[in-house]
Amino acid sequence: NPDSELYRQHPEYVLRTPSRNKSLGRNQLVLDFSDPEVVEHIFNSLSTAFDGVGIDYIKWDMNASVTECYSAHWPAEKQGEVYHRYMLGVYSLYEKMTAAYPQVLFESCASGGCRFDAGMLYYAPQAWCSDDTDAIERIKIQYGSSYGYPVSSFGAHVSAVPNQQTGRSVSLKTRGNTAFFGAFGYEMDLTKLSDEEFRQVREQIRFVKEYREVLQKGRFYRLGSPFEKDIAAWMSVSDDQKLAIVGVYIIKTNVNMGFRQIKLKGLNPSFDYEINGKEIQGGDILMEYGLTPQIAAEYPKVPYVSPARTIEISGEYDSKIYVLNSDGDSRPQ
Repeated sequence: NPDSELYRQHPEYVLRTPSRNKSLGRNQLVLDFSDPEVVEHIFNSLSTAFDGVGIDYIKWDMNASVTECYSAHWPAEKQGEVYHRYMLGVYSLYEKMTAAYPQVLFESCASGGCRFDAGMLYYAPQAWCSDDTDAIERIKIQYGSSYGYPVSSFGAHVSAVPNQQTGRSVSLKTRGNTAFFGAFGYEMDLTKLSDEEFRQVREQIRFVKEYREVLQKGRFYRLGSPFEKDIAAWMSVSDDQKLAIVGVYIIKTNVNMGFRQIKLKGLNPSFDYEINGKEIQGGDILMEYGLTPQIAAEYPKVPYVSPARTIEISGEYDSKIYVLNSDGDSRPQ
């Protein structure tokens, strides 16, 4: 901030073009991390604040755009290197911080996707994909993020409704079912929850704790794209293929939606799987035939479809989680 002791003492610490107006964002300027002196100064300042305090998590936002990419530290012939040197400086600061505080989990900020990269992931193994916490929007955000990053790396929170960004109200059930596939958490005023909502929160937390290993560390498969269809789906499978968690989400309902199949992936075709503690089906059937979404609000039950493989969903913005368990015994061929 220009109205700060740091700026008054070291105006050369910010990126700015000489003899031109400064562009402020949130009344702030961008520190020149291409300058090793700035990196060292910020590290010492942060260390002073952190030392002696039991900190084990830091969310590190960096949301300002670099609009005047000029460094007072480098000569004119080096100005074309400032962007690159800036990122090397950020990595250097992270290197110092993670070495000094190995117990701290650093979560970086995507900043619109600009800083959600493999380099940052090395130092901050968790990233905040977007401030958009609407569950239906998050299905797209997490689906797309999964193409480049592991599920365990992106923060996924259950937030309050109506959502602050979209104004949309989505059930606590679907908000939880979406956030399960990420670094799960809550951001809401717990004092405003009803007794029933508290019960659901307890159950969601129990579910995440029980299945965290497969949700965050299992092999993740995309089954249906929210960018292409009204029904989205994904699943995570354990390394031994004995456990799988499937999430199915209704983005939009239509009259006479037709017969849908969601073919699963990554199962062992010779294993039998118990589906939500009910019917048992073979992995080969679940991958070749799949789950058959049936939206209760759209048309009546189809009598010839196996009830365990028929997903009973009430309608738009609803969802369902399926837990598939196998004892690992192969069926005789």
